[in-house]
Amino acid sequence: MSDAFEARPQFGEGPLSRAAARVYSLLVIEVLFLVTTVPGLVPLLLLERDASNLPLIALGALPLGPAVSAALYAFDRHRPDLADLKPAAAFWRGYRINFRQVLAVWAPSLLWLTIVAANLTHFAVAGVPHWWGVLLVLVALGVTLWCANALVITSLFAFRTRDVARLALRFLARTPGVTVGNACLLLVAATVTVVASEAVLMLLGSVLVLTLLRTCRPLIGEIAKEFIR
Repeated sequence: MSDAFEARPQFGEGPLSRAAARVYSLLVIEVLFLVTTVPGLVPLLLLERDASNLPLIALGALPLGPAVSAALYAFDRHRPDLADLKPAAAFWRGYRINFRQVLAVWAPSLLWLTIVAANLTHFAVAGVPHWWGVLLVLVALGVTLWCANALVITSLFAFRTRDVARLALRFLARTPGVTVGNACLLLVAATVTVVASEAVLMLLGSVLVLTLLRTCRPLIGEIAKEFIR
């Protein structure tokens, strides 16, 4: 009788409890994600989609990097147990310990993307060959995919910033499945922005971050296996 009782799932361990725990974490992290990005989101939503506003758009997107990092940290620490759910505490801990290093990765990426976007929007005026435009798009894609890797590595591991930069670049080729997956996720995010708006994209923020984390699991596993003893 005692063996049967011990084999029976305890409170918070069943499939329904696990699903409820995941939904709860998604909602809490989404709220915190929005709270930490509001300082930049409100001006961003009010700005017109004009090339002259690119620097302001980049400035408004600065809080997005630390928020994504904190959400990655919180989801990685998620425990599917209703009796031990602390997504808010994990989010704020990730936000606090990774804030500076994330900005060291995120801010230069935004600067590069802003420069590329400014060149693309004035492409006709510059009078440069068409292949130059294709090259700029590839550079923007490469910077974005590198930044995705760097955000994940910075959020979950304690490496120096220069080591994060090297690992993020190395694993673009070493884990092609992750790179392709992140490119598809980027396409989905761009489509949502164009079809709907930036506001809708932000409301899906926690779902997109969770998808990013799951897509990058091979990369995370390789780094943990190779560098963590």
